This record gives sequence, structure tokens and C-alpha cells, in this order.
Amino acid sequence: MKDETKPQNPEGASPASSVQQPQTGHLSRKTAAIISWIVVAFMLAFIFYMSSRSGNDIDHNTGIFSAIKEWLSVQALALFGREVDVSPVGHFCEYLALGAALANALRFHLKPEGAAGALLVARPIDALSKWAPAIAAALSSVYGVTDEFHQIFTPGRSCDPMDWLVDTIAATIGALICYFVLKKLRK
Repeated sequence: MKDETKPQNPEGASPASSVQQPQTGHLSRKTAAIISWIVVAFMLAFIFYMSSRSGNDIDHNTGIFSAIKEWLSVQALALFGREVDVSPVGHFCEYLALGAALANALRFHLKPEGAAGALLVARPIDALSKWAPAIAAALSSVYGVTDEFHQIFTPGRSCDPMDWLVDTIAATIGALICYFVLKKLRK
């Protein structure tokens, strides 16, 4: 009987495992998907954190965000000749990023055909789904509702349906930008 064991190199590893795999410069799809969902989780946590801050805290105690809000207020005063509430700009930016992050993460789990009966698949696929922006916008909108509800319990904050509308529009725009940028990059 022949011994069919694979020859071992001096370190004990098989020859195939000791050969260096070429570097492609790209992340594996699994790693990219995990990173994408971490970005989504970060955005959700960031939005929750900012919503738990009182209006006075956001104006004075959030570091760079206070400085940006102050700068935007000065620019709006110069442009319109009166004070303007610039907090919707913050909502817009947060949800623009959330919509884009969600659309990017969802692309790893949606079928490209967009068949309504079979959207979710167990493995990542290469093609983009037309449904990713719509689902990302809808999920962001639902999160916007919970965000506004959360603000009821935050001193100096309130539930504002206009903020939710800004959130939903921004998330939709962010998801669409992500979709079209990724579509262009795939060509």
C-alpha cells in the first residue's frame, strides 16, 4: 500500500500553504460586507448620540459639530439677513450618510434582478440590486421616526415631522447617489 500523505516542508506546512497568494489590492467580499455594516452601525449610533444631546449641548459642547453649526449660522445670517435655524442641515448630512451606508451594505445581500418575491439571498452576489436604494431609504425613514420619538425625551429637543421629512429625503438621495456611483464604477 502506498503512503498517500502530502510531502511536508521543513516547517511542517504543506507546500501549497507555504506559497504566498498574490495580493489583489481588494478586500474580500465578506470583509467588505462586514466593514459596510460596521459603518451602518456607526451611523446609527452617531445619530442616536446626537439626538440624545440637548439643543444647548449641540450648540456649545459637541466640538467640531458646534463649530460647524456656528459657521453655518453665520453664513445663513449673511445670506438671508436674519437668523436661520440650520439644524436641518445636520439632519440632512446624518441621513444622507446613513442612506448611502445602508444602500452600500444591502448590495451584498440583494439579488440584482429585483424580483420582489426573492429579495434576500444567503450569499453575497456581484451585481447591484435596483432595490437597495429603496430599501435603504425605507429603513432610514423608519429609523428617522424612532429618532424623532427619542427626541421627545431629550431636554431642549422635540419631535418634528419636518425633521423626519428632511431625514427621509436625505436618506433617499444618499442611497441613490451610492447606487449610481457604484453602478458607474462597475462599468
